[in-house]
Amino acid sequence: MKTLRFDELNLSKEIQKAIADMGYEEATPIQSQAIPVIMEGKDIIGQAQTGTGKTASFGIPLIEKLDKQSKQIQGLVLCPTRELTIQVAEEISDLLKHMKNVRILPIYGGQSIDRQIRALKLGVHIVIATPGRLIDHINRGTLKLDHVKMAVLDEADEMLDMGFRDDIEEILKTSPKERQTVMFSATMAKPIIELSRKYLKNPEHIKVVHKELTVPNVNQFYFELKPNMKLEVLTRLIDIHDPKLSIVFCNTKRVVDELVSHLQTRGYFAEGLHGDLKQMMRDRVMAKFRNGTIEILVATDVAARGIDVEEIDAVFNYDMPQDEEYYVHRIGRTARAGRAGQAFTFAVGKDFHKIRDIEKFTKTRIVRQQVPTLKDVEAIRMNSLLEDIKKVLNSEEDMSKYIHIIEKLLSEDFTSVEIASALLKMVIGNDEEPFKAEETFTKETDYREKFRDSGKSRDKKRNKGDRRKSDGDSRYSRSDNVRRGNENMARLFINIGKKSKIKVNDVVGAIAGETGIPGKSIGEVAMFDNFTFVEIPSKDSDKVIKIMNKNQIKGIKIAVQLANEKQG
Repeated sequence: MKTLRFDELNLSKEIQKAIADMGYEEATPIQSQAIPVIMEGKDIIGQAQTGTGKTASFGIPLIEKLDKQSKQIQGLVLCPTRELTIQVAEEISDLLKHMKNVRILPIYGGQSIDRQIRALKLGVHIVIATPGRLIDHINRGTLKLDHVKMAVLDEADEMLDMGFRDDIEEILKTSPKERQTVMFSATMAKPIIELSRKYLKNPEHIKVVHKELTVPNVNQFYFELKPNMKLEVLTRLIDIHDPKLSIVFCNTKRVVDELVSHLQTRGYFAEGLHGDLKQMMRDRVMAKFRNGTIEILVATDVAARGIDVEEIDAVFNYDMPQDEEYYVHRIGRTARAGRAGQAFTFAVGKDFHKIRDIEKFTKTRIVRQQVPTLKDVEAIRMNSLLEDIKKVLNSEEDMSKYIHIIEKLLSEDFTSVEIASALLKMVIGNDEEPFKAEETFTKETDYREKFRDSGKSRDKKRNKGDRRKSDGDSRYSRSDNVRRGNENMARLFINIGKKSKIKVNDVVGAIAGETGIPGKSIGEVAMFDNFTFVEIPSKDSDKVIKIMNKNQIKGIKIAVQLANEKQG
């Protein structure tokens, strides 16, 4: 699967800048093959599915060939439906972001024809249209195709299936014979071949041929959801399955940056990886990922190449991959060295059809799952907490000083059940509908049962807990356990806080990054306006104080010391 970077395609600076703004790093396989051929002026038949980037395959050459000084229609794109017409117009408009005085116009039924006529009178360079409405304009004399340099038939097989053959032929006959004709079709059915022989000149057939790839032994699932649900569903899945390390794949650099920001705000240890990062920064991010300082790596396909980390438990396709091979490469990041792995794909709208294409290509089944509810997440968190309590009860630790406190409360006529309930409420918060113990275990079992056929979930390697900031005083805890008074933890005082425009993740990231202690071992962080408290393992306190007093957080020199009783 040969692919090129866009800067290898000899494109104008304006197009290059627009592509950079859109966040794409390299051309898809169909773009890599089609753009150079179309730029040479040749007719082509491109075999490509929806969602493979074919709009840019013809859109970029179409724009590059325009005579910007002329106000005549020079480019024509025919689409089978109103929806596709609008979508293509929007994508071409994005490519024209940094080009002045170039006008495009979508023309389709259901929109006021008078408005379209007024727009045509102002002068239009590119028309994107459905065949029926375009014929209407031609017959009215409100639109002429005398100066068309390139005609594009997008999803030609679907247009023929919808009965537009006569309209297409009439439109092509109306345009100049010396035009360049580009046809994209998912199939090469007989009517497509007949049409190409009649209206295309020695067309070059471009088809992306997939390599034979081995699909790893990964449990594969997908969720049908709306775009605005992606972030919430991602965090629920992470909380439920608790992967030690995971990779979240996005299609663009922009989405990577936005998602990392959202995850960090919610308290997850996440960093991004994409082509805009310098090599030194890429190496630093990967080092953090390998040593567990960050648990979630958000990456583009290009940036993820060469990642070889064995302990990746889960892969999330936050954006549907643009190509079937990309899907195989993505999910292959997990299930290394004989270990189990899971892949979760988010399907939005027409992405559902892509799932079926991937299944055919990979010859594997991707199981549809219901979006986990907040009750599912809470049930599993509750069960995790109860398991931790059992471990403490079954341990041989000396709990005499805690027993003394409980006995004092018992002497005040509180029952043991009331005391335990109060302590549990303090740990988990004030739930409006608290779970009964039997309900908790049942709900978790019900949810986990959905994944039974694909293998047992990985044993918890640690108690993740909520991982989120509370709504109160910007305190943040990576665990639902109460860490205060833990003899294994030391509380540090740092002389900067929220007024220095730093966040909890800045503090945790700086400590983990500079001292090398795993981010997951850092306990509660309490941030105030002018100072911050951080809990770290007692055995690392001297090391952390010594190193951090020589370093900075976001460029600010800091002072770190053990918190005294007054400060606490």
